[in-house]
Amino acid sequence: MVDSGAGRGRRLQLPAGHAAWLALVALVAIVATAIALRFVDLAVNPGGLFPDEAAEGLDAARLLHQPGFHADLLVWFPDDAGREALFAYLVAAAFAVFGHSVEVLRATAAACGVASVLAIGALGRRFGTWVGIVAAAWAAGSLWLVCVSRDGMRNTIVPFFGAVALIALLHLAARPGRRSALLAGAVTAVASLYTYQPLKLLPLLVVVWLVWLRHDDRARYDELRALAVPFVAAFLIVAAPILAVAVTEPANYFGRAAAVSTFNPDAGSADSLPSHILRTLGMFGLTGDPNPRSDVGGSPLVPPLLSALAAIGVARLWRLRHDPSHSLILLALPVFLIAPLIATEGGAPHALRTLGLAAPIGVAIGLGAVDTFRFARRHRGRAGGAGAGIAIAAVLAVTAVWAGSAYLSRPVADRYDAFSYPVATLSEMAAARPGSAVILDDYTAMDVEFIAFDRPPAIFEPGATIASPSDYTEILALSREDLSHAVGPDAAARASAVAWDPTGAPVVWAVVP
Repeated sequence: MVDSGAGRGRRLQLPAGHAAWLALVALVAIVATAIALRFVDLAVNPGGLFPDEAAEGLDAARLLHQPGFHADLLVWFPDDAGREALFAYLVAAAFAVFGHSVEVLRATAAACGVASVLAIGALGRRFGTWVGIVAAAWAAGSLWLVCVSRDGMRNTIVPFFGAVALIALLHLAARPGRRSALLAGAVTAVASLYTYQPLKLLPLLVVVWLVWLRHDDRARYDELRALAVPFVAAFLIVAAPILAVAVTEPANYFGRAAAVSTFNPDAGSADSLPSHILRTLGMFGLTGDPNPRSDVGGSPLVPPLLSALAAIGVARLWRLRHDPSHSLILLALPVFLIAPLIATEGGAPHALRTLGLAAPIGVAIGLGAVDTFRFARRHRGRAGGAGAGIAIAAVLAVTAVWAGSAYLSRPVADRYDAFSYPVATLSEMAAARPGSAVILDDYTAMDVEFIAFDRPPAIFEPGATIASPSDYTEILALSREDLSHAVGPDAAARASAVAWDPTGAPVVWAVVP
C-alpha cells in the first residue's frame, strides 16, 4: 500500500488485484454498517424528543407551511439561543418528501451521519486507499458519532462539513490555482459559519497552517499567498449573510458561545478548569461525555485501542510535517481542541463541542493502522503483516458491533429524562385531542408546537391562570401543581395521571374542565 506523496497531489490508485476487491468489499461493508447503526430502531430509539431537536423540526415545518416565515437573512434562527439554519433547510427538504415527524427529523440526521462516514473516508483517501478505508470504518462504528447521528440536531452535520473543508484545503495545496482557491474559500465559509460552533475555528486553522508553511515550505506558502485574493473573496461572498447577522444581532449570534466559555464567570461547570481540561483530553481512551444523550456506559469518545492507533498516526503526521497535507491534519487536532477546552459549561468531554476533531482523528487512526501494518510486515514478513491487518480489522469490527449493541440495548430509563419523554408524551396526547390546552414553558413547548404542528393546542406558561378553562376539551400539564395554578385547586384535584415514568411515578396529568 503506497500512501506517501498524497500531500503533493499525486493521484493514488487502488491496490492491484485481490487487494482492490478487498478494499471494495470493505467499503461496502462499512457503508452498510454505517446505515444499520444509524437507522435500526430509529423510530423508537432514542425516543422522546429533546426540545433542541424540536426547535430544528419546528423551524423546518414553518419554512414549508407558514407563509412569510424565514430565517433571518435566510441563514439564522434567533430562537433557541440562536442557530444556523442549514440543517433546518435539509430537514425541510426531507419533510417535503416524507412528511413532518420526529422519525423523519432524526432520519435526516442519520443520513447526514452516513454522509459523514463517506466524507471522512474520502479525506483519509487523500493519504492512501487503506487510510481512507480505516478512517471510514472508524467513523461508521464510532459510538460517539452514532449517538450524534441519531439525534435530530444540527451537530450531526459537523463531521461531514469538517471533512469536506479539509479536502478542499488539501486540494488547494496539492493543485494551487484560482479555481481551487475559490472552491476552498467558499467551502471553508460554509463549513465554518453555517454549521455549528466547533468549525468556527476553521479560519484560524487556515491562518495557522499558512504561518506554518511560511516557515516550513516557503515555496508552497508563496504559491498559496498569491491565491489569497480569490480565496478571501469567495469566503466573504459566501459568508456575507451570516456575517451580517453577527453585526446586526451580536448578542444573539455570540451569546451562546460567550455563555458557555470559561471566560464567563457564570458558566456552570461541575469541574475546575484543570479538571475540565484533563477530562476533555481523556476522551482518548479514558472518559466519556456525562450527558445522558451521549453517554453509553461511560465509554470514552475514542476507545483505548483506537486511541493507540491515533497516537501512532499523530507520530506519522509529525514525522511528515514538512508535507502540507500532513501538517494541515496535524495542526487541525490542537486547533479543534480549543472549543471543548475553553467551553466549560456542562460536562466534559463534551461530545458535541469536540466534533470538529472527528475528521482529523479519522485520518490519524487510518495512518496509525497503515503504519502498524507496515511495521508488522517489515519485521514479521507477509504473515506478520496479514496478522496485523486482521487484528486491526477485528478491532474495528468489534468496536462497531459493541457500539450498536450498547446503544440499542440502553433501557428506556437511561433515556427517559435525557430525551424529554414526558414532554413528548404530553405533546402527542395534545395532538390527539383537538381543542386541548397544555401548560409548558417556552423551551419545552417547542415539542408540542412541532409534534402538534397541524393541530396546535393552546399553550400556557406554568403559573399562568387560564381565564376560561371550559373553552378547552382537556388541559394537560407535567404536574398537578401546574394545573392548580392554571385552573384552581378544586379542578386540579379532579386531575388524573395519564402517563408514568419507568419507576411508575406520574409525569403527565390531565383534567377535563
